[in-house]
Amino acid sequence: MGDFLSGKVIAVTGAGRGIGRAVALACAAEGAKVVVADYGVSVDGSEPSSEVADQVVKEIEASGGEAVSVAEDVSTMAGGQRVVDAAVEGFGRIDGVVCVAGILRERMLFNMSEEEWDPVLATHLKGTFTLFRAASAVMRKQKSGTLIGFTSGNHQGSVSQSNYSAAKGGVISLTRSAALGLNKYGVTANCVAPVARTRMSAGVPMELAEIGEPEDVAPLVVYLLSDRAREVTGQVYTVAGPKIAVWAQPRELRAAYATDGGWTPESIADFLPGTVGTDEMPMLARLQEMARAAASGDRPNK
Repeated sequence: MGDFLSGKVIAVTGAGRGIGRAVALACAAEGAKVVVADYGVSVDGSEPSSEVADQVVKEIEASGGEAVSVAEDVSTMAGGQRVVDAAVEGFGRIDGVVCVAGILRERMLFNMSEEEWDPVLATHLKGTFTLFRAASAVMRKQKSGTLIGFTSGNHQGSVSQSNYSAAKGGVISLTRSAALGLNKYGVTANCVAPVARTRMSAGVPMELAEIGEPEDVAPLVVYLLSDRAREVTGQVYTVAGPKIAVWAQPRELRAAYATDGGWTPESIADFLPGTVGTDEMPMLARLQEMARAAASGDRPNK
């Protein structure tokens, strides 16, 4: 057992499998008491069961740690609250929440139904909000705590996962808002964008040059939960095997100002392309590269 998180109480959602499980085990190994929260659903969000969370608790206890399991639907306010309540009632406080829980329902935008859109947004985005909301109320009084949301590189956009991409982009904005609003209370908020082999990544239709295992993600999360990261907030980090990267903060690239009475469509058409211009969309460039490779019979490797 380590002591990087000694004395801390951490709740992890989606902790029954994959990255969530790796994070929960790593937190326990570094001295934290852990709330293992998992609704136990399949990749598409169906067939809930508490067995996976109970199993992780047994693993933690077998290694000498302390943990409790919670099988709650974090897409509901009551579910998120009960996860935090389990920490406070079981261990007296809540020092960190890590929101890993997520589902997928893939479909092209023009075919996507409300039934495929709503549950994905509810699980990823609202499921992060419900934990952040409940935990921040306690952390504000404690004058300390850490919120960690899980996003994805797909927040840039996705061909057949507009629901997932929208949710993951929302998680980033929610996390940055939490970082701004809670800073004066000593509470930090950050995002992790993992690239790892999990149930959800199994269907990615291309080989990824940079990808790791769930266990590769856990050390960064433990660091962000620790006192060593007290000054780190509002950040988005990618973890892909041995690689850690930080994403840029949103900012204006170029600007122009109208003269003589404001803009017209015609003046914008004449002026904008050569001055303000556009910013390259990396995902679109990648798709175009893949299309060219497919046309020539090659398969891209990343």
